[in-house]
Amino acid sequence: MRNPCVAHRGWSGRAPENTMAAIRMALEAPDVEWIEIDVQLTKDGVPVVIHDYTLRRTTNGRGEVKNWTAAELASLDAGSWFSSAFKGESIPTLEEVLKEAEGRCKLNIELKTDGIRYPHIEDKVLALIAGHGLTDDVVITSFHVGTLHRVRKLSKRIRTGLILDGWRGTLIEELKELGCDFLSIGYARLNKDRLALLKEAGIQVMAWTANDKRTIRKLAALDPNLLICTNYPDRWREATGSGGRPAMNGFFLNL
Repeated sequence: MRNPCVAHRGWSGRAPENTMAAIRMALEAPDVEWIEIDVQLTKDGVPVVIHDYTLRRTTNGRGEVKNWTAAELASLDAGSWFSSAFKGESIPTLEEVLKEAEGRCKLNIELKTDGIRYPHIEDKVLALIAGHGLTDDVVITSFHVGTLHRVRKLSKRIRTGLILDGWRGTLIEELKELGCDFLSIGYARLNKDRLALLKEAGIQVMAWTANDKRTIRKLAALDPNLLICTNYPDRWREATGSGGRPAMNGFFLNL
């Protein structure tokens, strides 16, 4: 199978992002291998799945996620902003997503923190992942280097990856120093030469976020192992002519 598909915040082109509706839709697709989600902490320390630090864009709530308890967040409507068909969709907890995805799909869990916001988010997320026996089925990613350092200190086993929208000559050395074998990068920053360098270094690469078929085809032509992150897995399917999810015992592709 060429170019594994990563459903960005679930199937977010057809359902409200980071909700169970979007996640279940992606899980039901036979050829979505990965789902990317964003995780923050509630006021009472519960990991929840939502992208923005504030609630306004994707819910009927106001203010910051960190100022609401898990129970309060669960009462919000996180679906109507997208379509009335999704009225009543809630902000899921990470635990809900882990239970749903277990044995069915790989997860790219982005920790939404700047290093000051959400102290101990790493501990709480790792504990949940381990509790569900999914340590080998997940990659933890972040823009924040300090967060990745902390994850590596807490777990030598879990995979980690840096997120960035740029390129620099020292990048591969930086990834090795961080203990990362995964790179989540804006697709416009990639070319065959850069991918070859990353492949030689044993770094698995995910390109984000490609939502038109022309871009997806261009990315697919760079390297057959490049993960392609998209809001529209149907467009990925049409562009790559791919289909059929591989067996879960081949959980991560070797580059």
